[in-house]
Amino acid sequence: MQLATRGDRQQTRLRTELISQLIRKDLKVKYQGSSLGFIWSLANPMLLLVVYTFVFAVVFKSQVPKFGLFLMSGLLIWSFFTMGVSGAATSILGNAGLVKKVPFPHSALPLASVGFAGVQVALQYAVLIVALFVFEMPPVRIQLLLLIPALVVALMMTVGLGFFVAASTVRLRDTQHILEVALFAWMWLTPIIYPATLVQHFLGTGTKEWLYYLNPMSGVVISFQRALYGVVYYPGTQDLLLPSASTMFYVEALGIGFVVAAGVLALGIWQFRRLSADFAEDL
Repeated sequence: MQLATRGDRQQTRLRTELISQLIRKDLKVKYQGSSLGFIWSLANPMLLLVVYTFVFAVVFKSQVPKFGLFLMSGLLIWSFFTMGVSGAATSILGNAGLVKKVPFPHSALPLASVGFAGVQVALQYAVLIVALFVFEMPPVRIQLLLLIPALVVALMMTVGLGFFVAASTVRLRDTQHILEVALFAWMWLTPIIYPATLVQHFLGTGTKEWLYYLNPMSGVVISFQRALYGVVYYPGTQDLLLPSASTMFYVEALGIGFVVAAGVLALGIWQFRRLSADFAEDL
């Protein structure tokens, strides 16, 4: 028993060190030869913030106050999800030479892709938080605690789906192309560009609305919007901008998402373990 436990610890330590090295390698490769380096990760969300603010606040005159901040609050966590899953999908194929020649925990490759996405998006959220203070919307509220369960659900979904598509892409190369289409459609089923209250308008506030939150990323996105953006009502009205002022609504939405995400994680781990033994032959 002790030998088995010691072996598990060594395997975990090896996997952790490998993931860390792969993330550092990916970061170096991404910014290799760039004079600005990590600043590009900060410039991207700043540019998006300016563009979306101009388009929706000046051109289309959206009623959502400071629409760019509202959009970025939910868009960045969605970017983490899509970057992590898309990177994981090609992580085994992209390291085919390593997989075929060197014995190591293959799960480190998709996990490193998720970690790389996490570092990128964490830098971008730093820009958003600074912008919230600049525009006098400091995210200092009790609802910030929603970020903890929201991050857990997002991470479970990203890792679970990442494992599944990483293994499936080795066996069926069309998986990565199917994934691109699916993620594009999935984004429009998630309240990122439009407020979640539109869902309430069409589905009502009963069982149909809760079925909408079987999409775990919906609960994650609205929780990030409630925690960071914070504006619940349209200015000068009692019309809801976010689906509810009650924190429990977001907790319940995340609870539904947690159950689904746990199922996706279990399925992804099962698929990866089932196919990983044949990676070298399939590649």
